[in-house]
Amino acid sequence: MKADTASSLVADSAGTAGRVGQPVALAQWMGEHQDRFEAQAASRLPAATREPQRLHRAMRYAVLDGGKRIRPLLAYAAGELAQAELAAADHVALAVEYVHAYSLVHDDMPCMDNDILRRGKPTVHVAFDEATAMLAGDALQAEAFRILAEAPLAAAARLALVQELAHAAGTDGMCGGQAIDLGAAGRALDAPQLEQMHRMKTGALLRASVLMGARAGHVEAPAMVALERYARAVGLAFQIVDDILDVESSSAELGKTAGKDQAQNKATYVSVLGLAAAKERAAQLRQEAAAALQQTGLAPARTGRLLQLADMIVARRS
Repeated sequence: MKADTASSLVADSAGTAGRVGQPVALAQWMGEHQDRFEAQAASRLPAATREPQRLHRAMRYAVLDGGKRIRPLLAYAAGELAQAELAAADHVALAVEYVHAYSLVHDDMPCMDNDILRRGKPTVHVAFDEATAMLAGDALQAEAFRILAEAPLAAAARLALVQELAHAAGTDGMCGGQAIDLGAAGRALDAPQLEQMHRMKTGALLRASVLMGARAGHVEAPAMVALERYARAVGLAFQIVDDILDVESSSAELGKTAGKDQAQNKATYVSVLGLAAAKERAAQLRQEAAAALQQTGLAPARTGRLLQLADMIVARRS
């Protein structure tokens, strides 16, 4: 999602101090950081000409030239709040997006969701083959932890980042949530069960993006507690909006197959609560995120970008 798309989501985002203290509109900030992420990933992923070439091409295909980059943007914004060095924030942004990309590669495979479209292009197992897709996902997960191990931070800080990402990606987070989702196909979940699944499957990595970005710099403990509340709110809101968009948007708008959840009889916030209640819950979570940022005790100039991203997450149309 480039700057023009961001502009349509947040019409007037000027006024939040940028990295050098100048007001920068959200659309411009997003575009700059999306471009930075793309350049960093293109230079750090294994070259397509390096053996094994097919595997490396699949890894680059999975990560580059697509996606909203919500997780890297949250990491960069939290890094700015924590006054982290930009080079350290780069490593966090790459790590969380590599894990996200690997999860999409695996989720799209026939043994999982069996989808053929992702980020507006054929899924990795369609563009390459199932075995290569499996290996590409595995390798991207390994690359995520390598990039954290090489971050320009003290050893204790690098270890904390590795622990945070491992927790978010494992059975207490993304993988566990996916297992619950697969096991729930065709049967009813109540609202608390659905929320637990969403907080694990999608929310855990979004939460980690914020906390890891903050840990790349320095945030006092009370502010970190408030940031975690913010991250939990936006993580769940993101998935609820995904559920809504699966019903309201087209495949062209989403860049992936629309209506898939309903076709697969999956439990979603729309199927469990209804469309209106799902929208109301997303708006409520946006308010919770804003309140949490106020509770950090930090100046709006430091928290404003995260607030804008919360607004964008709830208002997005893809």
